[in-house]
Amino acid sequence: MTHRLALALLGITLAYFSSAFPGLAHTGEGYGGGFVAGFTHPILGWDHVAAMVAVGLWGAFLGAPAIWILPVVFPLVMAFGAVAGILGIPIPAIETGIALSAVVLGLMIVFAVRPPIWVAAVIVGAFAIFHGYAHGTELPATVNAFAYAVGFVISTGLLHLIGIAFGLLVRWPAGRTAVRGAGGVIALAGVAFLTGVA
Repeated sequence: MTHRLALALLGITLAYFSSAFPGLAHTGEGYGGGFVAGFTHPILGWDHVAAMVAVGLWGAFLGAPAIWILPVVFPLVMAFGAVAGILGIPIPAIETGIALSAVVLGLMIVFAVRPPIWVAAVIVGAFAIFHGYAHGTELPATVNAFAYAVGFVISTGLLHLIGIAFGLLVRWPAGRTAVRGAGGVIALAGVAFLTGVA
């Protein structure tokens, strides 16, 4: 039963990625209403996608209770970062922080790092501030801020679930290798974002 569930979740994950359309989250283009704008903002930027999927992957890799705590901490702290962005509170090096989140979280998965849960939560929360701030500063002037926030929090949660779905493969030896390999891909993507290649 668990094997079937993992395969079903993996199928859903692959279907999601194959249907995702390209774009950049940080251009401010292509937004509809408040909820739609917020919902699409994280999934249109591969830097956001990589980090948010990594949170779910790392949580699944660490197992309970991290599998649920990390994906809850991220959007909660991200909301505070978004408020800071909306209010115009200066936070330096936002794009660098977003890129580093993919690098660091990817490497945590690659090297099977298992810190205490509070350390993992602090790492995830620290990076969530950068992602939230980016969402907040790019709030389109014509949309409802609350609906926008609800949209990007839900979208973020779904990206975490995709990471968890793939991360459930760690229960099998080949799956564990695949998850660590995915962490490597995420870390390399982060390096590409950091260096401006992507």
